[in-house]
Amino acid sequence: MGLATIDISVVVIYAIGIFGLAQWVSRDKAGAGPKNSTDYFLASKNLPWWAIGASLIAANISAEQIVGMSGSGYAIGLAIASYEWMAAATLLIVGKFFLPIFLRNEIYTMPQFLERRYGNGIRTLMAIFWLVLYVFVNLTSIIWLGSVAVMKVAGVNQDVALVALGVFALLYQLRGGLKAVALTDIVQVTLLVLGGLVIAVLTLGEIGGGAGVIAGFSRLVERAPDHFHMILQKGDPHYMDLPGLSVLVGGMWIANLSYWGFNQYIIQRALAAKSVDEAQRGMLFAAFLKLIMPIIIVLPGIAAVVLAPDLAKPDEAYPTMMRLLPPGLLGLVFAALVAAIIASTASKINSIATIFTLDVWAKFRRMEEPGERRERHLVLVGRVAAAIAILIAILTARPLVGSSEQAFQFIQEFTGFFTPGITVIFLLGLFWRRANEPGAITAAVASVALSWGFKLWAPGVPFLDRMGLVFLAALALAVAVSLVTPARRDKDSIATGDVRYATSTGFNAGAIAVILVLCVLYAVFW
Repeated sequence: MGLATIDISVVVIYAIGIFGLAQWVSRDKAGAGPKNSTDYFLASKNLPWWAIGASLIAANISAEQIVGMSGSGYAIGLAIASYEWMAAATLLIVGKFFLPIFLRNEIYTMPQFLERRYGNGIRTLMAIFWLVLYVFVNLTSIIWLGSVAVMKVAGVNQDVALVALGVFALLYQLRGGLKAVALTDIVQVTLLVLGGLVIAVLTLGEIGGGAGVIAGFSRLVERAPDHFHMILQKGDPHYMDLPGLSVLVGGMWIANLSYWGFNQYIIQRALAAKSVDEAQRGMLFAAFLKLIMPIIIVLPGIAAVVLAPDLAKPDEAYPTMMRLLPPGLLGLVFAALVAAIIASTASKINSIATIFTLDVWAKFRRMEEPGERRERHLVLVGRVAAAIAILIAILTARPLVGSSEQAFQFIQEFTGFFTPGITVIFLLGLFWRRANEPGAITAAVASVALSWGFKLWAPGVPFLDRMGLVFLAALALAVAVSLVTPARRDKDSIATGDVRYATSTGFNAGAIAVILVLCVLYAVFW
């Protein structure tokens, strides 16, 4: 596609501005002393609601999601928006029921919660699993697919783009840690939303033939009516991806609860909140942002059905729609795309550094230094871990992701084999005191074994249905094993008796508004 001089100028201004802002918020305050581990990994536990909500979305939305979901909009239609809209409902549940327990017990990583609830064995197991997953699957996919998007839009050599994105994301957050990521994500999300709205408005305007956005949307619905159904029926070619009511009452809940509630990469922002109320307000803000994400991500893909009906691949939809943009606006939207890549990459790097430092290094290396020296050491280890993680990702992205698309999809599906077990382990850990470590380990093993069994012997079962069935089976097994093995109260230090689940009037009103909007959307586009 190529960028005009004004477009390049916009991108350069963005890069300089966001890097400068990150360094400014990362500075050590006068008289506060050097950063300790709480400052670096949890932003001094002082994040405001707007930073939490914006950072949740910035961490979640990256180039592969923008391009991929827009492509799904082109191929499937609005039904793919369920991943965004059901996430809004999930965020409300996490804010009301999960965060009060995590924050009451001063949890800073998800493996730490598992140790305090069940024992050291499962903490180590899950910490290693998440590190491998984050480095070799998530981080590699973010920078590789991000580099593909940059190459297609700007014409930059892909290897150059790959290294530039990874190094910039590392340097951007290396000094300040989570604070640098979270406090600048409001800018990243603003740019992302603005850029997405620009494309949506221009594509609908093009379809409307100058009659306006509303007329353009009406004509789009008329010309592509099959792309505006939220619940797919059996017989639909995409039913295996979105199996009807399972998106509302089935396996999608398992995936969402695991991702938004028990995933260090996401939940770390809420764990760094000033208070429970601030964390809940951040979750509510993120839920409202999730409601508008399909307009930014999915709608341009559906518009491409009318404007570019003969695309070779669905994933070409978003880059093709970007060609409608005039110079200047193209630079703005491209900067938004880069912002999404950088924000997600920086968030993933920071979470990797957090888990490695606090759940692996500090746990297994006995440090004799006094408190302040120990804290400086942990921050240094976190920075080194961050640098090594992105270096590994840059070196392995091409062989792991670029050389075999099918292998990558297999790895993604394989990680989903763990999701039902992870959800069982955390739900029982939060809400059933009798659950113990043998039951938790049984759930993890059963999740993988049963998922493999379904894949081999029942390949016709949709992925989301499979996740729901495996979740129920793993839950039953975990409960049974916990009941027939001794309870180890000495291993459980998670306090739940004095946790308050009451939420503020503002949160309740906002949550009701989100639910009502979801009901209207599904009723209109059923």
